Amino acid sequence: MAAVAFWLVAWQLGSVAVGSRIVLVGPVEVLCRLAELVREAAFWTSVALSLARVAAGFALAVAAGVLAAALAARARAVEVLLAPLVGAVKAAPVASFVVLVLMWVPSRHLSVVISFLMAFPIIYTNVLEGVRQTDPALLEMADVFGIRGWARVRSVYAAGVAPYLRAGLSLAQGLSWKSGIAAEVIGLPSPSIGIHLYDAKVYLDTPDLFAWTLVIVLLSLGLEAALARLLGWAQSRWEGRL
Repeated sequence: MAAVAFWLVAWQLGSVAVGSRIVLVGPVEVLCRLAELVREAAFWTSVALSLARVAAGFALAVAAGVLAAALAARARAVEVLLAPLVGAVKAAPVASFVVLVLMWVPSRHLSVVISFLMAFPIIYTNVLEGVRQTDPALLEMADVFGIRGWARVRSVYAAGVAPYLRAGLSLAQGLSWKSGIAAEVIGLPSPSIGIHLYDAKVYLDTPDLFAWTLVIVLLSLGLEAALARLLGWAQSRWEGRL
């Protein structure tokens, strides 16, 4: 809290030193503008739709990433086939994908696709690495006792993959959120958080720009905390069933 207070004071002093609210607005004015925004129905509609789009892309990426990693671990040909695609997605900048995808899909679906593309390689590589790092002694024991199919996944692979999946989910969630909002700024689906950022930039409305940026940061922190609690609950439930 002391560190947060320090940077808020520094921000306020910087705003006073600059002396131009177009260049740098102070935290007090930003918080006042945010208080005004949260009383508007359009604010909650934009936040809800942006969250829904990014969440849809993230959920699809998790499902596809886990499935693709399972197939790649089982068949070398699948891993070889996916390697160029995963490598290209990891290397290319987000802006390039946003422009390309915008040529193929409507703007209202753009953030879904971009969130999916940014999260998929992370989930895929983490889960695949987790499968590979599974203790060979446990696999040998499973073979001795004839453990196959879903029972093998639950009793052997789940424990080894869980830390890798958890790390991948945490990293992918933040990247999906940021890239999804960036896609909205370019695609301008209405209503959305991205279009409010764009309008604030066009009209030089710095308080609005900072207020919406603060909303993005707070939502990102909230989503990260919610995901951590959900994963902790899921892990405890899973361990209770073993």
